[in-house]
Amino acid sequence: MPELPEVESVRRQLDPELQGRRVLRAWSDPIPTMPREFHRLELAAGRTIESVGRRGKFLIAPLDGGLELVMHLGMTGVLRFDLEDPHVRARLELDDARSLCFRDVRRFGRMAVVEAGIYDAIPMLAMIGPEPLSDEFDPDVFAWELQRTNSPVKPFLLSQRPVAGVGNIYADEALWLARIHPASRKVGKRRAFELHRAIRETLAGAIEREGTTFSDYQMVNGESGRNAAFLVAYGQQGKPCPRCATPMRKVVLGGRGTTYCPRCQRH
Repeated sequence: MPELPEVESVRRQLDPELQGRRVLRAWSDPIPTMPREFHRLELAAGRTIESVGRRGKFLIAPLDGGLELVMHLGMTGVLRFDLEDPHVRARLELDDARSLCFRDVRRFGRMAVVEAGIYDAIPMLAMIGPEPLSDEFDPDVFAWELQRTNSPVKPFLLSQRPVAGVGNIYADEALWLARIHPASRKVGKRRAFELHRAIRETLAGAIEREGTTFSDYQMVNGESGRNAAFLVAYGQQGKPCPRCATPMRKVVLGGRGTTYCPRCQRH
């Protein structure tokens, strides 16, 4: 599933293309697999897109009249202009004769039109924590959150509550960088500060390289991200740890595959 760096890379390409564009028509698959897959998308018709922002893994485009278009790529979602494909699930026809198309093979993505700031139809968006590269991601508050939870640290990060946008890939990477075992339930203040810095460093580097592509993720221009070659933990099971040469180990934690170094990241 695309995480913050991938979604931010898509946002940076979409924003200049959509600013000031008027939506003439909004079409969505008439037989979605989930009732809210395209929640009130038809309300985008006749509205002007003011900009394209991001909150965690969600793209948020304010529309005139106090509405917002919220987009989530799910596992296989791709946003492209003028795409002809049997897996296109939604399309926004624009006043410049182009169409923004949402292609989603596995149908876990969504597009919704909601009142600005009212996310009752998208509970995950309403509960996520601070943006990791903003001043709101305070290290003291983050340390306090880690100390008060009984959850293992990696599943807690994936919950999006302590910080927005960190998924499976970048949780593994940041925990390796901070030398913290992903199953640790007790993370003291010093190590929490190290993890705070590691999250910022990991995400900033991945954004600079336009995200990580393994199979489905593509930017609006159809290009892939360049971060996969820089991964040191995620997907590296059996390979030597870059720090100590111990073979990296993979386990399932919270239902997610998790890779770590058993020597550098002691429980």
